[in-house]
Amino acid sequence: MIKRTVEISRAAAHLSVRHSQLTVRRDGQTIGSIPCEDIATVVVDHPQVTYTHGALASLAESGATVVVCGRNHLPAAMVLPLSDHSQVVWRIHEQLAVGAPLKKQLWKQLIQAKIRAQAANLPEDSASHKKLHALAKLVRSGDPANVEARAARVYWAHWLPDQPFRRDPELQGINSMLNYGYAVVRASIARALVASGLLPAIGLHHCNRSNAFCLADDLVEPIRPMVDEQVRKLHLLGYTDLCPETKAFLLEILAAKVRTGDGTGPLMVGLQLMVGSLTRCYRKEAKGLEIPVAC
Repeated sequence: MIKRTVEISRAAAHLSVRHSQLTVRRDGQTIGSIPCEDIATVVVDHPQVTYTHGALASLAESGATVVVCGRNHLPAAMVLPLSDHSQVVWRIHEQLAVGAPLKKQLWKQLIQAKIRAQAANLPEDSASHKKLHALAKLVRSGDPANVEARAARVYWAHWLPDQPFRRDPELQGINSMLNYGYAVVRASIARALVASGLLPAIGLHHCNRSNAFCLADDLVEPIRPMVDEQVRKLHLLGYTDLCPETKAFLLEILAAKVRTGDGTGPLMVGLQLMVGSLTRCYRKEAKGLEIPVAC
């Protein structure tokens, strides 16, 4: 069963737990409930939402992630469950023992997949599409030439057909929608990492000492173009900034159909499969990542 994403943003509410179900109350009335075990992520984006300790504890015990949004409506914090994976100690030892050559090879795979996914978002007969495929072939282990940045310049210059666009995480409008979508996927990846017994802070390429989710930031790279496509659809529908409707639409990406390895299914499952392939690479049982590709 695909676990559900719950968003609370339209009005103040109180979250509690009763009979193992997350209960949402507003003005003293219960407006909805859902079994905690059926929830993957709870996104809270309203300053007057309150919680009981029991609600947070029950969600964590069920393996759910709670994403707390700040005043700019973008995720500001995540509450992640501590892994109860039966081999968590061995997984961490394997993760810490990974050498630089393997990390660089895996980063190469992630960046090549990202650039190819960016190309898939552009018209097949366009020069920019062909340029991106050519750049993907130039990526070497660890991407020392920073081909990723070269590809980004080509991609963003042609991403919107009807107007110029500059990708800047500090800007509002379309950029804020991109930020929100990326953060939703990042949270889902972090959840899958913890569930697999891995440390999200120990990355392959990202290594910022103040970033507790470096590995999630590595794995989100090839998934970003899927978010880009969702945001572009919103733009073409006339939406220009984050609002309840755009956030709800972006949350649907976790249920989007993807191809991972030899099978197809929702992105949320594909992310778990990608993390599973990463653990096999760490154990030297595989050399390649299974990266979700949009169908």
